[in-house]
Amino acid sequence: MRLTTASVLLVVALGACGPKPADAPTDGDSVRERAQEAQTARRRTGAELQDRAMNRVIRTVYLCNNSERLSVDFDNPRQMATVRNSSGEAVDLFQEHGADGIWYRASGYELRGKGVMATWTADGRPPTDCRAVD
Repeated sequence: MRLTTASVLLVVALGACGPKPADAPTDGDSVRERAQEAQTARRRTGAELQDRAMNRVIRTVYLCNNSERLSVDFDNPRQMATVRNSSGEAVDLFQEHGADGIWYRASGYELRGKGVMATWTADGRPPTDCRAVD
């Protein structure tokens, strides 16, 4: 391929027409400061995270020792939890005030736990231990 003088000049001229690079430094303290400011802007405080969790519905899936899979929607604004078992049956539980962890119950059903572990009690069946998987 042979380039003519005119095509070389055209490429150089078009390249010069673009925007000039910003006069921002590429190393040193100012770069570090900009990076820290950008990270701080994206970071959420503990109070913001707690507020988000307390004002929305959070879904958690539990696998239980009795081979049951529970899908639980924690509706924090309404202080309720809807538990769906493996066969699709759903029950609404109401939040109780425990020392720590979670505690929801309603007419023979109860979900209690702390961290990733919970105990599920369904009407007429013995309690089973469950672990959150997502």
